[in-house]
Amino acid sequence: MTGATGYIGSRLVPELVARGHDVVAAVRRDGAADPYPWADDVTTRHFDITDPELVRSAVEGVDAVVYLVHSMESEDFVSKDREAAETTARACADAGVSRLVYLSGLVPDEDELSDHLRSRLEVEQVFLDGPVPATVLRAAMVVGSGSTSFEIVRRLTRRVPIAPIPAWMRSSLQPVAVEDVVRLVGGALEGEPRNRHYDLGGSDVVTYPELLHVVAGLMDLRRPQVVLPWAPKGLAGRIVALVTRMDRPTVVSLVDSLSYDMVCHDDDVWRDLARPGHRPMGLREAFARSLDDVGQQGTRARDDVQAGADTDPA
Repeated sequence: MTGATGYIGSRLVPELVARGHDVVAAVRRDGAADPYPWADDVTTRHFDITDPELVRSAVEGVDAVVYLVHSMESEDFVSKDREAAETTARACADAGVSRLVYLSGLVPDEDELSDHLRSRLEVEQVFLDGPVPATVLRAAMVVGSGSTSFEIVRRLTRRVPIAPIPAWMRSSLQPVAVEDVVRLVGGALEGEPRNRHYDLGGSDVVTYPELLHVVAGLMDLRRPQVVLPWAPKGLAGRIVALVTRMDRPTVVSLVDSLSYDMVCHDDDVWRDLARPGHRPMGLREAFARSLDDVGQQGTRARDDVQAGADTDPA
C-alpha cells in the first residue's frame, strides 16, 4: 500500500489488518512506520514513486495495490502525478498484481476542470486503461480530523469572525466521513476485481455556505456570512492559505475546485463495496466526531478514525 503513513493510509492499515489482509506498507525511509500503533502488524518496503526500480520491488509478490499518492505541494503536480501513475501501472502489470485501488476525487460535469480535478481524472484514466483491473473511488471532501479539506474549514471557522463567501463558491458538495472511506477501500479489495469508478459521498448534500454554518454551530461559534460579488479564485486561495497557515499550492488548488458541484451521480458503491447494512455517516455526526480533539492527546480510543492522532501529517 502506497501512502501508508499519510492521513488516509494510516487509518486504512488497521481496517485492512482487521479484515485479515497481510499488509505491505510502502515507506520512503527506514523506520517511517515505527510511530504508528500498527507498525508491528505490517511488512514495510522501501518505496519512492520517482524511482521505477523501487516501485517495481515494492509491488513484487503482492496481490493488490492501494494507491494513495497525491502531490499537490508542487507547481507541476499534474505531470508528476500522471508519470507516477504510469510507473505504478507498468510495475503492477509486470509483477502480476491482480487489482489496483485508487482513491480519486469526484469529477463534476464540466468541460473545463481545475488542475486539481484534471490531475485526478488523468491518474484514474491511466489505471482504468491499464491491464490490471482498477477500482477507482471518487470522493469529494473527506471529513476527519487531520484531513486537509476538513482542517481548512475548521481553521477558517475558528479564526475568521465574519465568513466571506465568494459568489462563485455557492456550489453543492457531498462530504464523506473518513470512516466510510476506509471501509469502502477495504471492500474494493474483496470479491471479484472490478474495472470501473465509483462516486463516494455521504448521506447529505449541502452548499459551501450551509457547510460553514453547520461547522460554526457545532463549534458553538457565531459566524455571519457576507457574499462577495467579486473575488478571484487565485487571490481567495492565497488568503485562505495565509489564514489557515497551510501549504499554499495545496490550498490554492483545493480552493480553485470550490466553484464546481461535487455531488455523486449514483450510489452503486454502497451496493457493491459496503458490507450488508452499512450506510453512510451523516454530516453532523462526521463533523462532531472529527471536531473532538482529544485523539490528538492520545486519550481517544484508537478505533475512532474520525478523531485526530498524534501521527497525523503536520
